Amino acid sequence: MANRLADATSPYLLQHADNPVDWWPWCPEAFAEARSRNVPVLLSIGYAACHWCHVMAHESFEDDDTARLMNEHFVNIKVDREERPDIDAVYMEATQAMTGQGGWPMTCFLTPDGEPFHCGTYYPAEPMPGMPSFPQLLAAVAQAWENRGGEVRASATRIVEQLSAQRSPLPETILDDEVLTGAVGRLRAEADGEHGGFGRAPKFPPSMVLEFLLRHNERTGSAQALELARDCCAAMARGGIYDQLAGGFARYSVDAAWVVPHFEKMLYDNALLLRAYAHLGRLGDELAARVARETAGFLLRDLRTPEGGFAASLDADTDGVEGLTYVWTPEQLREVLGEADGEWAASLLVVTPDGTFEEGASTLQLPRDPDDPERWALVRQRLLAAREQRPQPGEDDKVVTAWNGLAITALVEAATALEEPSWVEAAAGAAELLLATHRVDGRLLRTSRHGVAGTAAGVLEDYACLADGLLSLHQATADPRWLTAACELLDVALEQFADAEHPGTFHDTAADAEALVRRPSDPTDNASPSGAAALTSALLTASALVGPESTGRYRTAAEQGLSRAGLLAQRAPRFAGHWLTAAEARAQGPLQVAVVGPDESARAELLAVAHRRAPGGTVVVGSTPEAAGVPLLADRPLVDGSAAAYVCHGYVCDRPVTSAEDLVGRLVQA
Repeated sequence: MANRLADATSPYLLQHADNPVDWWPWCPEAFAEARSRNVPVLLSIGYAACHWCHVMAHESFEDDDTARLMNEHFVNIKVDREERPDIDAVYMEATQAMTGQGGWPMTCFLTPDGEPFHCGTYYPAEPMPGMPSFPQLLAAVAQAWENRGGEVRASATRIVEQLSAQRSPLPETILDDEVLTGAVGRLRAEADGEHGGFGRAPKFPPSMVLEFLLRHNERTGSAQALELARDCCAAMARGGIYDQLAGGFARYSVDAAWVVPHFEKMLYDNALLLRAYAHLGRLGDELAARVARETAGFLLRDLRTPEGGFAASLDADTDGVEGLTYVWTPEQLREVLGEADGEWAASLLVVTPDGTFEEGASTLQLPRDPDDPERWALVRQRLLAAREQRPQPGEDDKVVTAWNGLAITALVEAATALEEPSWVEAAAGAAELLLATHRVDGRLLRTSRHGVAGTAAGVLEDYACLADGLLSLHQATADPRWLTAACELLDVALEQFADAEHPGTFHDTAADAEALVRRPSDPTDNASPSGAAALTSALLTASALVGPESTGRYRTAAEQGLSRAGLLAQRAPRFAGHWLTAAEARAQGPLQVAVVGPDESARAELLAVAHRRAPGGTVVVGSTPEAAGVPLLADRPLVDGSAAAYVCHGYVCDRPVTSAEDLVGRLVQA
């Protein structure tokens, strides 16, 4: 049996390379094989850090009898959803339509033309109440295909037609200050006043919503927006979803109080949360600043690859047990720390005899600041050292373009907010890797691993998030190459992903990409920004940084994008966080601050004020007057030989100021 996954760049596919299942990667040859054999395709989609993906793999895909059924009756295709989000989006839509829910592992049965006719998620090895076993399902589908093949094919075609009919572009609507204020009110109504955050369990970190709330507070002075953001940030930072020893956030909390996480740590979550916590820390919140520093430390220490990029995730499981690395009992604390410190740590970290997790173990929480910070620092250090001796979760070390773009943006913004210039250097290293390895003939590839690029084409979020990261680097360094590269990516995105019939609407795959049964186009923000929202945000930022020859084109495209988001922002602001964030930047102008000085030291004070006091979404660049390739600094000379700051709100600019005090005044007025 051919091992077709052995050379994959996806760690998830490599996890299945030695299964007795005759797996194929997603490729035309697999569907040709299904047509030749006249059998259905079994499509299994998951990702490396997914707990239930591991469970189904162990129960079914490693089982010889189950594999025999699969190999006899199906062509079996394994897909990493992180490597092929386009495939995942198409069949997730079908799964949700058929079952009313979705998730991973995702299990879909397709015709040899790729049309789905039966979809689900996890199936157990043995029957459960209301759920057949996986072998029973395989037998039933195989029998239906053999006995009623024509009917099954016709049903699959109808499903695709119905899904296509249901999906239409969002209507053009207004996204103005009334909508932004209304979104805050709706979020307040959906907020959990007891535990922070929004909605019920399971609870996901609302990272983009937090950024919106902080920007709205800075622009309008809304105390309600700031309170919502602070309450949520504090609750997560003190809960078990946050790693109290090493920093970084788990994927989500299974309960409403943020106590028990689903332990996988994803790059995109931590990048987006780093941005929000750094923003709140810049506003004077000490807890948020500490968490931002620790989360940046987690990214740089635990997710950075030898090539300079950032790995996709850490697994939820260790040796097949969820959370094994992270949970503690009171006895384990005493064993590491001794009786006195062990009891003190158990009380501080809410490690109880009954446990807050499973089998008497507890996640670590920090509901209050320690009364003895020095003691806590030593205890934390000793516990982390002991934890590092435990078996560790696996790492999915592929580098995803979009998620690295998010990390670049977050590190740069956190670096300027918290005065950590080394983080800018780390962000630049990731950008260098992406431009050198993921960009081929001006087009992006989705992933790489160990410095070797994968084969999957970049999707809209890859172009948008990387462009946004490059724009952040340009602002932090005034290096024109980052601006040039960002604009090249934006130009490709506008050419390849825009819907010509519906201005402001974008597809998630390029016009010349592989054709699937549907071309995905999802404008909603979920765990990470939608490609359309990310592109709109990047276009808006770019419009404030480029020269007059491109400003209007980018600004118009951004305005068209925002014109499609008003209804979503009104009805479901929790799923429009990045759209709302971009709309807040537009409401500010976006605000531009250009700082010129004869040398770095002369402009340092003004730049520090701009980074510390300018509201989120402000474009800030500093260098020498008329710096080559930096359009924002054109025609902005020194004032009487001294450093000066030019503040512009939209297309209206104030007179330059030369003192920190005057610059603060201008920023407050803006």
